[in-house]
Amino acid sequence: MPRLPSVEELNRLSPAEFADAAAALFEGAPRFLSRLAARRPFRSTADLFDAARTLAVEMPPDDQIELLAAHPRIGADPALVSALSHAEQGYDRATRQGDGDSDSRLQELNQAYEDQFGFRFVVFVAGRSRSAIVPLLEAALSSARDAELARGLEDVVAIAEARLAKLSAADEPRPTIGA
Repeated sequence: MPRLPSVEELNRLSPAEFADAAAALFEGAPRFLSRLAARRPFRSTADLFDAARTLAVEMPPDDQIELLAAHPRIGADPALVSALSHAEQGYDRATRQGDGDSDSRLQELNQAYEDQFGFRFVVFVAGRSRSAIVPLLEAALSSARDAELARGLEDVVAIAEARLAKLSAADEPRPTIGA
């Protein structure tokens, strides 16, 4: 797993180095990471994520869509997702009941969602099986575009926070972002 620098270290990095260091948290969305680097210095991990949350909703729509598109589709080919997404979507665990059947439904729903809203469906999976995501995606298709955009951007930051917590726990002796 990648080593993540402390907030103090992140504050000292060049913008490009910052983007490289934080890429795993945000799936490498370049415009978002460049803008987030410009918001430094951060006082703490909470300050970093507060800035990320504010930035995500304040960015131009094209940059918001890029941030969402950086995340893989739920149920995407496991060979095409990042190591962190691979684990989050449960590909590193035995297939749970119904997940195999849900993959084709997720493909259909992802396409319908993208056709309707013009951006990717991103949700904080939080250990839920792919079959448990199907009703969430079905319900999202009844939502307003602005509400879905705001929810997806919030979930991008929630995913990043959870990733940091997981990476920090897995790498306790080495320094990580924040204290």
